[in-house]
Amino acid sequence: MLKVSGFYDSSCTNGDGWRSVIFFTGCPHKCKGCLNPETWDFDGGEFYSPLDLLQKIKNNIDHIDGVTFSGGEPFQERYVDDLLILINEIKKLNLNIWCYTGYLYEELLKNSKYSSILKNIDVLVDGPFIREKYDPQLKFRGSSNQRVLFLNKKT
Repeated sequence: MLKVSGFYDSSCTNGDGWRSVIFFTGCPHKCKGCLNPETWDFDGGEFYSPLDLLQKIKNNIDHIDGVTFSGGEPFQERYVDDLLILINEIKKLNLNIWCYTGYLYEELLKNSKYSSILKNIDVLVDGPFIREKYDPQLKFRGSSNQRVLFLNKKT
């Protein structure tokens, strides 16, 4: 099961194009100035199976270009198995996947479970939000330390 604090049917501000957005519950980073502090609580949100979330995505399939994972923090040990199921099903729909994380890509690669997720994510926005490096001119990220990494050449 995946613990979710919110779901947007379609958004154009959480990655390129129109996207369904899943906000996962729980965040160890707790960045000052975070746009989603309501997602920090590991006990908050509601449980969804990967297939429940897939159905919500399918309901919007004619109106979206992809799916974005945000948070909270999507990269949590408790999510790995179910997140892989969801990712595999999303890929069958020919949708791209963006993911926002407070971890650095290099940190995530050190965990073999996370590297299996990274192989199927098209774009990763990594790094914690740092208020002192906030720049409203940046596209798809909030602070200049964050990177937009294109992990899959199809995107």
